[in-house]
Amino acid sequence: MSEEKLTFKKKFLFGLSAFPDQLTYQIFQFLIFTFYFTVVLIPMDLMIITYVIWGIWNAINDPMLGALSERTKHRGKWGKRKFYLLISIIPLCITVVLMFYVPFTTSDKMLEFIYFLSTIIIFEFFYTMFDVNVNAIFPEMFPTEKQRASANLFIKGLTVIALILSSLIPMIFISDYVPADAAIPLAKSQYFTMAIIVAVFTLIISIPFLLKGIEEKVEMTEDFEKRPSFFQSMKITLTNKTFIKFVIANTAVWYCFSILPMIIPIYAEYVIGGPIFAGGGSLIVGISLMLAFIIAALVMPIHKKLGFKYGMRKAFMITLGIWICTLFPFLFITGEAFQIAFILLVALQGFPLSGALFYVDILHADVIDEDAVKFGVKRSASFYGINAFIHRISIILVILTIGFMFGNMGWEKQFIPAIDPSLVILGLKAIMVVFPSIALVIGLLAMKSYGLHGERLESVREKLRA
Repeated sequence: MSEEKLTFKKKFLFGLSAFPDQLTYQIFQFLIFTFYFTVVLIPMDLMIITYVIWGIWNAINDPMLGALSERTKHRGKWGKRKFYLLISIIPLCITVVLMFYVPFTTSDKMLEFIYFLSTIIIFEFFYTMFDVNVNAIFPEMFPTEKQRASANLFIKGLTVIALILSSLIPMIFISDYVPADAAIPLAKSQYFTMAIIVAVFTLIISIPFLLKGIEEKVEMTEDFEKRPSFFQSMKITLTNKTFIKFVIANTAVWYCFSILPMIIPIYAEYVIGGPIFAGGGSLIVGISLMLAFIIAALVMPIHKKLGFKYGMRKAFMITLGIWICTLFPFLFITGEAFQIAFILLVALQGFPLSGALFYVDILHADVIDEDAVKFGVKRSASFYGINAFIHRISIILVILTIGFMFGNMGWEKQFIPAIDPSLVILGLKAIMVVFPSIALVIGLLAMKSYGLHGERLESVREKLRA
């Protein structure tokens, strides 16, 4: 495929995959904890159990669906990746709605706990089916670094728009993320309305991507037979040291992606406070996140230039270092006088967010290319499945972090803190800054020892072209 054939239409239509992929998952990341903890009122111990079981399910779900995609034969016009994308999209939209609709209210929280656990497991199954296959197509449709960077600019630009919508839609329909007891029935209705809007929008915008945005190369029988079995694939993938280093860094990034939007509404209310943040400050928090996503979109071309100038690995490391620097000021702002500073600091997160989104897919595609040179076949879905399994463990780490800190901060019930507000503020600052910074340092160390760059990477590309 020549560079001339990479048209605006092709990049844009494929980029639309960002909406079902990112809008649905960001809504999940941003609101599901707050909804079930502050609206449905599930106790923290059951919340932790839910996330741990869900994480264990991912240990089976992600690599299983990746291997299933690899071992599926090409189905003519249905392809192999496209087949799974088509059958996953409607169930994915339905489960988005079900997650924010609890059909009963009971003092026995076990029933609501079971419902919560069941819906997020079903959501994760269909989301992974979509995510693994859309990511597997990326290195296959765009085989060179220039094409990947060019296409990724569209994909991540539209990803940022999806992230903006993930803040805008809840902000429009939910008046209070953390409602008082008397406002819980209204909050349930608003969360449900928001979920319906997200699901309908996701389904509509997926149609042009599914119909016109996918180009799959027909896989020959001899290529299919080269693919290793599920357990062989697991062994090969998990013994690839370059891949493991990449996944460690990616997990660190996803830890931050998960914990920051989850804690920002609570941080805003209890650390910054003031009338505009009362009850979670839905409007101001939403605007702050939207500004971050807008900045992320605007600086995406800068990251493309940095990637070509310094190499994708080094530019990614620079981004992680900048991210740590943008987090540290959150340690030093407390009280109403810092409301504007809070908004600006959240907005600044857009720069490292943009870079992390841009570099990760290109680095991952390089790992897949090196494996393809070695084994003679691209096993994209297997790598994306294992990658998803490992980095989704980050959400378990997130919930354990929050559970540990809440327990040591003296939170008595849901979001009603103990008498000592200074301890609450200190704990929330640690969740906001210290733990994400530790994760990013681990990511930096992993990428420092990541060897697929420079002459080695160029050698892989030469062999792949040959």
